[in-house]
This record gives sequence, C-alpha cells and structure tokens, in this order.
Amino acid sequence: MIFQSLEFTGHKPFNDTLLHGLVRDAEGRKMSKSLGNGVDPIEVIDKYGADSLRYMLSTGTSPGQDLKFSFEKIEASWNFINKIWNASRFALMNMDGMTFEEIDLSHVKEVSDKWILTRLNETIEAVTKLAERYEFGEVGRVLYNFIWDDLCDWYIEIAKISLYGEDEIAKKTTKSVLAYTLDQTMRLLHPFMPFVTEEIWQNLPHEGTSITVAEWPVVKAEQIDKEASESMKVLVEVIRAVRNIRAEVNTPLSKPIVLQLKPQNEHYKTILETNLSYIERFCNPETVAISFDLEPSNTAMTAIVTGTEIFLPLEGLIDINEEIKRLEKELEKWNKEVARVQGKLANTRFMEKAPEKVIEEERAKEKDYLEKRAKVEERIQTLQEA
Repeated sequence: MIFQSLEFTGHKPFNDTLLHGLVRDAEGRKMSKSLGNGVDPIEVIDKYGADSLRYMLSTGTSPGQDLKFSFEKIEASWNFINKIWNASRFALMNMDGMTFEEIDLSHVKEVSDKWILTRLNETIEAVTKLAERYEFGEVGRVLYNFIWDDLCDWYIEIAKISLYGEDEIAKKTTKSVLAYTLDQTMRLLHPFMPFVTEEIWQNLPHEGTSITVAEWPVVKAEQIDKEASESMKVLVEVIRAVRNIRAEVNTPLSKPIVLQLKPQNEHYKTILETNLSYIERFCNPETVAISFDLEPSNTAMTAIVTGTEIFLPLEGLIDINEEIKRLEKELEKWNKEVARVQGKLANTRFMEKAPEKVIEEERAKEKDYLEKRAKVEERIQTLQEA
C-alpha cells in the first residue's frame, strides 16, 4: 500500500500505524478452529449492535496488551449505549424544538450548569491527550465516567429542577447547556460509537451535514469554573452520604428525615446554604439545619465528607429495637456466607484442583462478606449504645 501510494500519488497513505494485541477468548486462549472458541462478529452485531462490539474492542485494552473477549463486556457496552440513548431521549423531549441558533450560554448562573461545562472541558482535554497517545482504553474510561456518572446520574437529574420550574430564563439556559454538552460529548464518542452518536447528533440542535465531519471539540477556558466544581463536589458528597445512611437504616427516599449539617467553616456554610435546593430535592428532608454549633444525638447516624459533618437523628425515623432484630438476621446470613467460603478455601482438595481464577473469586467473596459482616456488626453496636 505504501509503495503503491508513493508510486502513483507521491504521498504516504498514512503517517502512523496502530499495532494492537490479539483478541483472545475469556480464558486468555488464542482463538482457533481446533479449540472451537472463535466468535462470529456478525452474530454479535446482530444481537448487540455494531457500536457495542466496536466500543468494547477499541477501548477494552491498553497498548501492548491482548484483549480477552467476553460477552459480559459486550453486554456492558450495550448497557452503556442504552444509558446514552435514554439520556438523549430525555434531553430531546425537553428541547421543545430548540434550534442551533437558539443555544445561548451567556446567562449560565446555576452551579450545576457551570459544573457540567467545567467537567465537559476537563473531559475534552483528557480525551484529546489520551487519543493522541493512542491510549483508547483510558479514553473509554474517561468518557464512561463522565457520561454515566456526571452527565446521566447527576446533571440530568439536577437539570429537572430548572426544566420543570417556572423560571423561563433558567429553563432556556439549562436546555442550552444540555444541548451543547450532548453535542460535544457525541463528537468525543463518535470514533468509538459511530452509529448511535450520528443518530443522536442528527436530532440535536446542530449545524453541518454529519457528525463525521463535525469539528473535534476544543477546550474553552471561559467555561471552566473551579469554584462551581468544588461546590458540586461538596453537594454530591453530602447527597451520596445521606443516601447511604438511608440505605443502612432501611429508610426509603419517600420518607422525610431530619437532616443536620455542620460545616467546617464559613466557606462550606455558604456552599450549603446557597445550594440548599439541591439537598432538598435529592435528600427529601423534613427539616435542614446548617450550623457550626450542631452536635449529634446518641441515636444519630453520622458521616464526614469534604468540609461538612452530617448528622441524621433516628428518633421517630425507625423503631430501633426492630432495626436491631433485622440487622441480627442479616448478620446471621453473613456469618453463614463467611463460614461457607472459608470452609471452601480451607479445603485442601479444592485448593489443589480448582483453577486459579475460581480460587481468586472465592477469596474476593470472602473479603466482601467479611466487610459486609463488619458493617452490620458496627451498626448493631451503634444502635445498642443509643
């Protein structure tokens, strides 16, 4: 190819060549007819789509490493695409026919809008640098974390406050931020998922004929707001900690709680008070107290996050005696699981004959069960001392 191109055009056909490892089976064996472990890509595409296969193959390994093919990885890619598709559908349903010319980022005031634009630009910078070094596995990780965690799990949920609110200016700004963020994200993702990104992009407010020839995203320094990023980091940690406490004491989100927040200093107090609407939406508190003078009651569940102590009093929230009984039953379950897996690992015959992968799986189970048992024991002790 190189010789022919030089002979007939006088130009090299390409400047760089990417060499990648072998695609092996799930056990790391080379695929071959004799082993019968080959995979027909057409069958995979028919079931999961070309984008699922392409994303898994292109981002599933690091330079110089072979790739272990597994249908679990393909299904994970398929689930990721579904997440992107559903998030995009929600966004498009709320665009109300917005055109490319109507996208306006000049009135961005909400901390969540500033934060997602900051995270978008950080992602653009990271993906561009990694792609230029052909580290596509890391590109996949960065894009996955941004899209799944920041965009879908947090921003889109927070955006509903403005989208369903009465403030028309805030609503239009959030629509603009959402449209712009999705547009730029689809461009970053396009080399790895060409079909779904093209379909979504064509339905977004855009200019141009195809995402294939759209310009690659570039970092815009004016969209980066470190202060907003810090504020969102605090808010996300607070909301996540409260959700975890709810899960620990088996209290659904629908049940209002008394929430007490003790900030470390005035800076964090301002962050909490200024953005109280986020905490109210995602924690469903009956009351929220933000003060330097708060101290936890004997029955309060506590957590410490960046710049803030969280107290969640259990009085009136749960029946402590019933909760202890429930936890004791859970403890009994974990005791049985620990005994079972430790018995297996103590079995000489099992340790001699089982594949190393199976042994490692059992050791991982043991670690997981021991951690869960310890957490239950700790919760029982806390409630008994209340």
